[in-house]
Amino acid sequence: MFMFEKAIEGGRRYWVWVLFLAGIILAGFLCYLRQLTQGLAITGLSRDVTWGLYIAQFTFFVGVAASAVMVVLPYYLHDYKQFGRITILGEFLAVGAVTMCMLFIFVDMGQPTRVLNVMRYPTPWSLMFWDMISLSGYLVLNALISLVMLSSERQGVSPPKWIRPIIILSIPWAVSIHTVTAFLYSGLPGRTFWMSAVLAPRFLASAFAAGPALLILLCLVLRKVAGFDAGREAIHQLGIIVTYAMVVNVFLVAMEFFTAFYSRIPEHLEHFRYVFLGLDGNYHLAPWMWLSALLALAALALLLVPKWRNNPRLLPVACVCVFVSLWLDKGLGLIVGGFTPSPFGAITTYTPTWPEATIALGVWAIGALIITVLYKIALSVREAH
Repeated sequence: MFMFEKAIEGGRRYWVWVLFLAGIILAGFLCYLRQLTQGLAITGLSRDVTWGLYIAQFTFFVGVAASAVMVVLPYYLHDYKQFGRITILGEFLAVGAVTMCMLFIFVDMGQPTRVLNVMRYPTPWSLMFWDMISLSGYLVLNALISLVMLSSERQGVSPPKWIRPIIILSIPWAVSIHTVTAFLYSGLPGRTFWMSAVLAPRFLASAFAAGPALLILLCLVLRKVAGFDAGREAIHQLGIIVTYAMVVNVFLVAMEFFTAFYSRIPEHLEHFRYVFLGLDGNYHLAPWMWLSALLALAALALLLVPKWRNNPRLLPVACVCVFVSLWLDKGLGLIVGGFTPSPFGAITTYTPTWPEATIALGVWAIGALIITVLYKIALSVREAH
């Protein structure tokens, strides 16, 4: 109880930030009430584009959640002490990200009662069923591990021995949540843009780049606003992880391009043309995807040179480039590009409506509020010791 009391203690900046997030959440909730009565017709979705902003955000944040394994594995399995101060932050980031993922599915379902059907009528041969199992299980695992480790730290005792098998279990579980998410797409034979054997590895590579990049930025923010120092070595090692993961991600994307443009299979090639070059006068995605590509190249240029990567001013710039680039790729282009053109060759333009965007911002704000409160508790426990 002591730990949760710390969440309601804070200075003026803390409460201004909390109230700001609460305002965005309220705006999103009001728009959701409108969606609840009028249906998904208030969104930009259509018969041809049935997944949009909601599912795109779900896909992206599953990767952010899975990336917690990048600090959990070195610290708990290899006793890498430099990650001692940031491991709990990575686990709490995963808790917030998984919660956002589940909320994005919830708002995309249209009617909340439909979510219950997955539990009322379980179908083990359905990937949606296993996606629900993997996400909810990963949320429970990270919440339990974080609570036990933080409680042990507050009491100044060693963690109980029974928590170690759970920590070990959470590592492959982290990989599974994004693998199952990739299978949701690559297992659809009618959507050639997603039907790729490298989609799951590509998802994991992008996750292990975007998640640690966000964690670096959060650590730098905490240093400035809360005086929390994650450690120079920990930040540098996270930067190396982001570098390698981003290199692998760009390589896998390049392989997708080679396969599409060298084989020139029309069903596969048209999606890439639409996303990057436009089709039949429709270019609304192309500028964003070229921006994603340019940001990825800029990030690699900054990360691959050790002198620039270790520069305290350039590293945040590189991390922002990585995060925004991958968000544009997975959180925008991947989903919409998979629906356009349709299997019949139709091109349907998708643009999120303002209520749809407000609901998505509300979910983002819920995730940010969860992470803010959990980080406040963690830092308060650290300060007390």
